[in-house]
Formats: sequence, structure tokens, C-alpha cells
Amino acid sequence: MAAYELLIGTRHLRSTHRRGFVSFVALISIMGLVLAVATLVVVLSVMNGFERELRTRILSVTSHAMLMGIHGTIDDWREVQQVVEREPGVIAAAPYIEAQALIANKKSVKGVMVRGVLPVEETRTTTIGQHLVGGSLAQLKDGAYNVILGANLAKELRVAVGDDVVIIAPEGTPTPSGVVPRMRRFHLIGTLQSGMYEYDNTMAIVHMQDAARLYKLGDAVTGVRMTLQDPNKSTSTLIGLMRQLGPDKFNGTDWTRTHSNFFSAIRTTKSMMFIILLMIVAVAAFNIVSTLVMIVKDKQSDIAILRTIGVGPKNVLAVFFVQGVLIGLVGTALGAGLGILLSHNIQSIISGIEHTFGVQFMDASVYYMNELPAYVEWPDVVRICVVAFLLCALATIYPAWRASRTAPAEALRHD
Repeated sequence: MAAYELLIGTRHLRSTHRRGFVSFVALISIMGLVLAVATLVVVLSVMNGFERELRTRILSVTSHAMLMGIHGTIDDWREVQQVVEREPGVIAAAPYIEAQALIANKKSVKGVMVRGVLPVEETRTTTIGQHLVGGSLAQLKDGAYNVILGANLAKELRVAVGDDVVIIAPEGTPTPSGVVPRMRRFHLIGTLQSGMYEYDNTMAIVHMQDAARLYKLGDAVTGVRMTLQDPNKSTSTLIGLMRQLGPDKFNGTDWTRTHSNFFSAIRTTKSMMFIILLMIVAVAAFNIVSTLVMIVKDKQSDIAILRTIGVGPKNVLAVFFVQGVLIGLVGTALGAGLGILLSHNIQSIISGIEHTFGVQFMDASVYYMNELPAYVEWPDVVRICVVAFLLCALATIYPAWRASRTAPAEALRHD
């Protein structure tokens, strides 16, 4: 491409002919493309941030993988724990008891998930201790019957640290007068504030031996939880352990299957949002067609003069192709920059809007978190920019071809 083609193409975009209307239309085309690209970058960044934050919060209160007895309990859990910890890629393993129950305080009753843990072992497999308010895992001692409740659960039961609650196991105890519910009074020593509605609203953490006595499990446990060096290899690690220990005795699950509906929904939504918002980018890109058609109409006489001095149709096509490419490059670059800037400050912007208008965009009971995180993934930005630029280049072909077909005699007839 010759230098004069680039010079003429950029000059047309800066034209002040007819009070600069052509330049104004070109500016509108760039602004439309900027907003479309920025919107797509922000939306995908929010979806990435939501998935990343959800994964982080889930893994902060649960383990990467769990190995459970096929009949519901594991009797020789100490031997199983040693085998699990010797497995390559496993950082730590800890036994646990998990069962459903009712928790009551005066007239307030709510269903909960009771998790029995060994405090020292639990700190090796999860970071749940970092999310406790007003207490610590070390206060969960065998026989003390202390409990840590989710923050929302404690609020619904109207209890505070220092109060007592009653945990009722679903299995009853047979007596001559009938089946009597198995229950025990526990002392609240702290609350769990993980930021995940599912856990903050249903979790009750007690010492493993206290849970074993409540559910009459003796020395058995529900399973063994483990933390891995690479959480993405949890499935293959579980398969290897079950083959080693016996697939007829154990089964397992990991964090990807426990919350698979969350992550599959996020991935599906992200893909659909990309396709839907890409249509907005396409509309903004094809707006370049009308802009360049107007420029071609406005520059008929200029095109005719170029043709009469020896400029060929391919050169004329290149002149107007340059204009469309420049609009696409500028609009895409500015849109990507604006989208990245908004993504890094989206939480501050949302907080300001919520404070100003008294609204709430993120309901924790629906979205499992009360913040709007955003995380920019560069592959997404590159993909958006490439697709947007290709659409702009495609939209430039017809106006440039039409300009190259201009007949000099017809264009100069009335000049």
C-alpha cells in the first residue's frame, strides 16, 4: 500500500467539508464501536470474576475432594487417612462427620448441616478458620459441646456468642414410651462469615467426637477430606485412590461435582452473553458501512480526479479500506481500554450507585455473594478485539468496492 493511499484515507476522516458532517458521522461510528467492545469486555470480566470468586469461597470452606464409605461411614478412617496422605499430589487429609439436623432456640427452628471436625486436622485442609468471627476452631474441644454457626443462621435464630442452642438429630432413640428425638444442648462460641450464603445460612460446626456421640457413630466417620496441590486434578486423584482402596468400599466426590451446577451455569451464561453482545458489536461495526458510503458519496469528485490522474481502481479501494480499518482499530482499542478500566473499578461504581439510589444489585440469597467481582482475562480481551476488528474490516469491503467502481465522467458531469 502506497503512502498516498494512507494519507488520503486519513485526510477524508478529518474532512471539514460540509461543516464537518462526515467527520462527525465517523466519530459516531467510533463511539458506537467503543461502547459495544467495552460492554462486552466488562460483561465477560464480571462473569470471570463471579466464577473465580465463587470457586475461591467454595474452596475456603470445603475441601478439594472427599472420600466416603460406600455404606455411609468409614470405620478404619485412620488407615485410610494415611493412604490418602501418601498419594502424590495430596497436601493433607482430615476425617469429618457430616449429617443433617434441626437446630432450635426457643421458638425458632431451622434445618442445618452439622459438620464434625478435628480442629487441628481441619486447619490443614481448609481455610475455614480465617472466616470465623468471635471464636476459633481451637475452642471446639471434645466433650465441651461447643458449636460455630453460620452468621446468617445465628441471626435467624436470634442467638449471639455465649448463648445456647439445641441440635436435634433426625434419628430417634427407642424407649418404652416411643421414639424420643435425640438432642443435645450446644454452646455458641463463634460465627462463620464466609460470604457464601449456602454455608453462612446452614452450617453448624462442632467437634468430631461430639458429633459422633450425637449421631451414635462410635469411632466411625462420614469420610476423609483432602487438599490437593492442583484442585483441577481432583477427579483423577479420587479415581486413583478408590482403585487403590477398593471401589466396592469407597466412593468419592470433589468440588467440581458438588457445585457443578454453579460452574456449568456460569460457563453457559458466559458463552451466551458473548454471542448476544457480539451482535451489538456487529451492529456498531456495520454502522461503518453507512459512514463510508456517505464518505464515498461526498468524495465523488475527489475520486474522479484521482482516477483521471492515473490512480487505479485497486488504489481507490485501498484508500477507503484504510478509512474503515482505522475506524475499526481506533474503536476497538479505545473500547478494550475503556472496558478494562471499568472492569477494574466495577465494584466501586456499583457501590456508588447502590449508595446513591438506595438499591441492591447483588442479593446473597440468589447469587451466593453480595459483591460484583470482575476479573479481566486477556485471552477474552484478545478474542473480543480480533472479532470486532474482523467485523469492521468485513463491513469496509462494500463501500470501498463501490468507491473503486466510480466512473470519472459521471462524477464530474455536474462539476
